[in-house]
Order: sequence, then C-alpha cells, then structure tokens
Amino acid sequence: MSAPDPRHRLALLLIDVNRSFFDPAGAHHYPGVERVVAPLHALLAAARRGRRLVVHAREAHRPGLADFEEGKLPRHSVVGERDSEPYPGFEEGAGEVVIAKRRFSAFFATDLALLLHEQAVERVVVAGVKTNVCVRATVTDAFAHGFRPLVVREAVSSNRAHLHVASLEDMERYMAEVIDLDRAVTLLTGEHGG
Repeated sequence: MSAPDPRHRLALLLIDVNRSFFDPAGAHHYPGVERVVAPLHALLAAARRGRRLVVHAREAHRPGLADFEEGKLPRHSVVGERDSEPYPGFEEGAGEVVIAKRRFSAFFATDLALLLHEQAVERVVVAGVKTNVCVRATVTDAFAHGFRPLVVREAVSSNRAHLHVASLEDMERYMAEVIDLDRAVTLLTGEHGG
C-alpha cells in the first residue's frame, strides 16, 4: 500500500456541480447560479495545478425506485438522465474521485470520510451549491468527521439570499472558515506552503 500523498492534506470538494443546478433547463436551476461558475473553474484549475485530491460529489438518484428525498423535492438528478451529468467543464479528470450522493451531505451513506482519512486529508475546500442545503450539510459532517472545512465565499450560492448569508455566518461561527477565492486558489496551488 502506498503512503498518502502529502499534497492531499488539503483537498477540493465540489458539491453538485451538475446540470440539475447549472443548466438553465435543469430541474433545480435558479437565476444567479451562473455567478459561481468562474470561481468554481478557478478552484478546479488551482487544485489540478497543485496536484490536490479533487472530489466531485454529485446527486445521483436511482431510476424507477422510491427515494426519500421525493417527499420534499421533485424528482431530479436521476442516474442516466441529463440532470445528473456534470456541468460542462466540470467533468472529472484522471485521478479525481466521484462520490454519488443520495442525500444533502456528501458524507452521508458514502465512503467520503474513509477516502479522505486514508489520504491523510486535514482540510477540505468546499464549493458548489446550495449554500444552505448541500454545502452546509456537507460542511457540518466534514467538521464532525474531524476535518477542517474551508468554504469559499465566491464559489457557493443559493436561490435564497438570506439563507445563503445566514448559512455562511453560522458555518464560520461553528464549524468552518469562510475564505475568499484568492486565498483558496493560493492554498490549492501550494503557494506559500499551503
């Protein structure tokens, strides 16, 4: 078994960067989400330059089977359908990991915590959608699993502006550090010993 790569002490975790949210025809698309596309591209490029572990966590619901989320949300992100595809430009690269999630948190009922612990990850840069739902649930679980979450202010979004702001404030206060895009890019590329 190979030793963990020391560059993996900091990893990038992209939440739900798929067509369901980012494609105007997607089931969960909302006006304004396009503002985070450029920051998300910058983070992904920085992580690849810095040879960091990149994890794409995407909703993936099974076709034809009951799903608990349907009690609160419309059918969406069904495996094999357009909604579940990565948004163009965010397809996984060689060596990058895809986590298929069926609940809000990328940690719930997945092997994400095990994967990160085995790679000796200490901090996770978290970005994607939505700030008050899947991002927040993932950050809560990252903290509970002993990781130090870093939420990138310009790279998270919600269709509920007041909940976006409140969620950032709560995450900063209780479980994460909210950082700006420039700092995140610097950390991911490994400049200044990140």
